[in-house]
Amino acid sequence: QVQLVESGGGLVQAGGSLRLSCAASGSIFSILGLGWYRQAPGKQRELVASITTNSVTNYTDSVKGRFTISRENGKRTVYLQMNSLKPEDTAVYYCNAYRQIGAGTLNYWGQGTQVTVSS
Repeated sequence: QVQLVESGGGLVQAGGSLRLSCAASGSIFSILGLGWYRQAPGKQRELVASITTNSVTNYTDSVKGRFTISRENGKRTVYLQMNSLKPEDTAVYYCNAYRQIGAGTLNYWGQGTQVTVSS
C-alpha cells in the first residue's frame, strides 16, 4: 500500500502562484511514477502533470509553460509549482502514484486539495 498526503492548496488571484506538495509513504519502492490530477465541478478528473522514476515529465497542454512537476527524496515527495494561474485552473488537485501489477496498473490517490483562482 502507498499513502499520499497533499498540502499547499488555497485561494489565489489570477496571475498568482501556488506550490502543491505530496508526501508518499508505505510501499514506495514499488512506485513507477507520480503525478497530479485535477477535477473541476461537473468535469472529469484529468491528468495535469506526471513524472516517472527516470524523471521523465509529461504535462497537459493547458498547463505547459506555467506548471512544473518535480520530485525529491527519491519517490517520497512530489511537487507541483503552479505559476500564472488562471480561473480555469480552479479544481480539486489530487496526488497520484502508480505501480504495475500483473499486466495492469494500480493507482493510489491522495485526499485532494482545493485550488481556487479568482479573477
